[in-house]
Amino acid sequence: MMQSKLLYLSMQDVENADVSMEQIIDALECAYQQKGQGKVEVPPTLGIHTRPNALTHAMPAYIPSTKAAGMKWVSAYPENFKYNVPQVSGLIVLNDDETGVPYCIMDCRWVTAKRTGAKTAVAAEFFARKDAKAVGIIGCGVQGRSNLEALSHRFDIDLVCAYDINAEAALKYASEMAERFGLTVKVVGTPEEAVREMDIVVTASPIKKDPDPVIENSWFKQGAFAAPVDFDSYWKPEVLQNVDLFATDDVAQLLHYQELGYCKDLPAREHIHDLGDVATGRAPRRQNDTQRILAMNFGLALDDMATAPLVYQAAKEKGIGTWLDL
Repeated sequence: MMQSKLLYLSMQDVENADVSMEQIIDALECAYQQKGQGKVEVPPTLGIHTRPNALTHAMPAYIPSTKAAGMKWVSAYPENFKYNVPQVSGLIVLNDDETGVPYCIMDCRWVTAKRTGAKTAVAAEFFARKDAKAVGIIGCGVQGRSNLEALSHRFDIDLVCAYDINAEAALKYASEMAERFGLTVKVVGTPEEAVREMDIVVTASPIKKDPDPVIENSWFKQGAFAAPVDFDSYWKPEVLQNVDLFATDDVAQLLHYQELGYCKDLPAREHIHDLGDVATGRAPRRQNDTQRILAMNFGLALDDMATAPLVYQAAKEKGIGTWLDL
């Protein structure tokens, strides 16, 4: 019999479901193993672009092993701060994998933030040195927070150097992250200070089709790992083209974005490794402590379909959300 109701979860409902970062990291690790084995369906992202550097994307995916099927409809508008509305907004729809009937709609912001940070942690386990302790964060917003949270679950971090073009945002970030995770968080005055001598570097600024990058090749030290959540917005071409290993969550999608005008100065195709292949051992992980490695993960619907069902199940168990008639 067709299900006649679906569960609606607001952003507050999603947060109150209280799915842990550890659960999300574990779910993404499994998802990328299956991606590397060819056991998931992740069609290319489709989108519209109504403003410069802004996007609205349709992101479907299917993970048969967990029966997770659905789509995220998400917008990212960097100029939204001018209107006092979130830069990222959207919805996730979960569908029954047998009938296709939708059974849940939830706000996507919490899921997007957490799964993005979680994937950085997954990539860092493949590519960062095991003794990595110093983390540089450029961009002290939502992603700067979730990426540090996820990394703190996998690494024994003892120093964070945080930079933001908004000095007040950096100070607020440092205070919040130090109290929340018991870390030493130092606000620095330049991007260079958040890159030099750091074992792991995360850049999380707005994505731009025509960026003005500042990170020099000489700043990125031997043995370091970088996760540019903002594509090449901060990284000069000579850095991207001179790392020892370059990876992404989906090679086809990365090249598709390049065709659209983003990330114009990537390494040659044969030097770009897919995270699914890395997870299954068909592509290399870190080989020694001197390699400089960069993982430019674009964000896949696979990540959302690994995470959203966890939220749905937790919300159902806790009686959270509003049931709506179909």
